[in-house]
Amino acid sequence: MSDSNEHDDDRPTDGYDADGIAIPVGPPADTDPIEAVPYGGDDDEVRRVEAALYARIGEQAPERRLTATRRAVELLGDPHLAYPVIHITGTNGKTSTARMTESIVRAHGLRTGLMTSPHLVSIRERIVVDGAPIAPDRFVENWDDITPILEMTDAELTAKGELPLTFFEALTVLALACFAEAPVDVAVIEVGMGGEWDSTNVVQSQVQVFTPIAIDHAKQLGNTVAEIARTKSGIVKPSSAVVSSAQVPEALAELERAAELTESTLAVEGDGFRVVDVTPAVGGQLVTVQGVAGRYDDLFVPLHGAYQAHNAAVAIAAVESFIGRGTQPLDEDVLSEGLAGATSPGRLQPIAQDPRVVVDAAHNPHGAKALAEALPVAFPSEHVVGVVGILADKDTRGFVRALKDTVATFVVTQPPGERALDADAFARVVVDEVGDERVVVEPSLAQALQEARDLADEADAEDAMVLVAGSIVMVGAVMDLVHREGETK
Repeated sequence: MSDSNEHDDDRPTDGYDADGIAIPVGPPADTDPIEAVPYGGDDDEVRRVEAALYARIGEQAPERRLTATRRAVELLGDPHLAYPVIHITGTNGKTSTARMTESIVRAHGLRTGLMTSPHLVSIRERIVVDGAPIAPDRFVENWDDITPILEMTDAELTAKGELPLTFFEALTVLALACFAEAPVDVAVIEVGMGGEWDSTNVVQSQVQVFTPIAIDHAKQLGNTVAEIARTKSGIVKPSSAVVSSAQVPEALAELERAAELTESTLAVEGDGFRVVDVTPAVGGQLVTVQGVAGRYDDLFVPLHGAYQAHNAAVAIAAVESFIGRGTQPLDEDVLSEGLAGATSPGRLQPIAQDPRVVVDAAHNPHGAKALAEALPVAFPSEHVVGVVGILADKDTRGFVRALKDTVATFVVTQPPGERALDADAFARVVVDEVGDERVVVEPSLAQALQEARDLADEADAEDAMVLVAGSIVMVGAVMDLVHREGETK
């Protein structure tokens, strides 16, 4: 379920993993293409830009500074000041909430920009203009336009003894420039990591949104929820509108403090707005929401999981706070159109049948717990075979504990990339939690998926299924496997 996508996955720089799985990937053969994802691969020019970005300091080593990004956008003429911004942070649910927020805003007739991270398929997913990943030619041309400015900024930083712009700092500058060039009427921007010193925090946002805050990326953000919330609350701007999902008390205290210090309004799920009712439906769910300014009945959300209903409520409150400053209800027809068009690729998404294969980006205990709660509702099954792989810096034991009552058999593998935890090392943790009789180890992702399908077929249950979770890049790789199967049939 999780989309706590704060630089979570290493990307193979050569485009392929050890199994020969291509990144970027294509659509699953038996499902309709998702317009929010640029399937079919990127051309050589896009890959040239991607290589130039990945040649910089990686996403897992963010610099705790804003001065570098500020200098770069200053030299560009401050493109980020050309449009208002809805800024989104949190630990889980950021990307889904950002996508729903953007879709609702766009339904109101506004031209939108959307920045999210990391990407599932193509790096162009991270920069979305008017509902579609930025076109390859615009992506490349904007990069070529800003490259001299990035090089000038690098030179200034190096002269001062500082590191040059990182991957994410350069990507942020690119996104902000793309939105100005489009041009967009409003940008919805997801924080990369944390908040206060994240490079996206150069924006002057009108609305700041907080999804559930939990412990993740402790090395960079802190070992307590309060520390992490304090860092994330750094995106709150003076006299702005702050919208938050329900939070644990220590996180909420930090948000209340930030809102008070900046003289901002604060609407929190539970008191300021709430989910009234959720009913599972074909292809998603019907959700009734009491928003900040109005009540909206039986909205169709084409995403699975009760947590997506809460993400939808947060998105609605964010748009209410942006359009009409939280005093005017949204037009229900426009809101319905916006939510119905929302997508969240890689989140509780079915990609194949016979047996059913569902992928989910959950990669920490909070996300895995939400997945465990949502899966039986969205895809009831008496026998779930889990293909699990995870990155070495994650809470592996917490992840497994959250899923051990949902998954019958764990097929332990490892995601592509250098940061992946070795399958045997992960298997020792899984065996310790669930017992060796429920664990199969298969380091090859392609063979792990086939093993899981075979186990599901052999299970004494008509609705046996395969669940793939633990890493976003692994989800993308599995989608590519399924897609390539369809091409050869």
